[in-house]
Amino acid sequence: MRIVASAFVAGGLVLGAAACGEAPKDNAGGTGAKKFVACMVTDTGGIDDKSFNTSAWKGLEAAKAANDNIDPKYVASHQEADYEVNLNGFVNQKCDFILAVGGLMQDATKKAAAAHPDQQFGIVDANPGVDNIYPMQFDTTQAAFQAGYLAASMSKTGKVGTYGGLPIPPVTIFMDGFADGVAYYNQAKGKNVQVLGWDKATQKGSFTNDFTKQDEGKKVSDTLVAQGADIVMPVAGGAGLGTTAAAQASGGKYSVIWVDTDGCESTPNCSALMTTVVKNIQGAVKDAVLTAAKGEKLQAKPGYIGTLADNGVSLAPFHEFDSKVPADVKAELEKIKADIAAGTIKITSKAQPVTE
Repeated sequence: MRIVASAFVAGGLVLGAAACGEAPKDNAGGTGAKKFVACMVTDTGGIDDKSFNTSAWKGLEAAKAANDNIDPKYVASHQEADYEVNLNGFVNQKCDFILAVGGLMQDATKKAAAAHPDQQFGIVDANPGVDNIYPMQFDTTQAAFQAGYLAASMSKTGKVGTYGGLPIPPVTIFMDGFADGVAYYNQAKGKNVQVLGWDKATQKGSFTNDFTKQDEGKKVSDTLVAQGADIVMPVAGGAGLGTTAAAQASGGKYSVIWVDTDGCESTPNCSALMTTVVKNIQGAVKDAVLTAAKGEKLQAKPGYIGTLADNGVSLAPFHEFDSKVPADVKAELEKIKADIAAGTIKITSKAQPVTE
């Protein structure tokens, strides 16, 4: 997490915003043709959250790897008040593309876009419905449904758990899908595996109210485990690392399903991770930046919605759990994937992204 220096504000305009936060990190170097400057404002989890901010930055780096004329930069936010300052700072630095990471940044991004209609913005996990903001959303109910089915299949206690960072759509969408996957397993197998930490019907559950504090994540998952859960899916960004570390230290008492980016590649706790509900933020961001760098307009409508069918969402490999997941369960998960993609299995959530 990085401390954002205060900026002077007068008449609603940010003065000296180019210095907002710490100096932006970039990979620029050398001289030659004018660079296409792609700038990213992180959410409060920071660039090293092992989750959606990390994934988005990897997308910018992947775009540069594909087109060396792209110059990626980022600045970190520490609190919600930083969003607008950081976005306007990048406008003043004349970035060609400005990416906001996370649904919490929707209002600030919408305001910045309205004030600068010729500036191209992008946003992950939101759709402000503005022409110069390209929305990248993900129907994670689909892959989370698979994760719920897997968890129910693998649970020895008959209880599985999930918790979130904040009760916002990009979080609860995972929890809805997870609960539906468990329910589908119960119906198919005549079982009664319970979901702790989330009630889809009431939209009430367990939250850390934070995306960074690992002790809060551990505290919530400790409660779920004490209630009998032997598999837990945190949807809380970096706060979930408190759960993965505790699960690894438990010596196999319980395991974890990670979210956003493959936890075996992004966390030090692979041995405790059964799988990850992956949101291919990296791919969506890379494609958006490469398109914009070619001078093509990014279409705000319909924007992008990732699904199982286009690999926008997926279940990660089982890694160290591969030999523990029975072949019939793996086959059932593939069948579920095909049925969801074909529309045979329909999943609904109030948090699902929609196009306007």
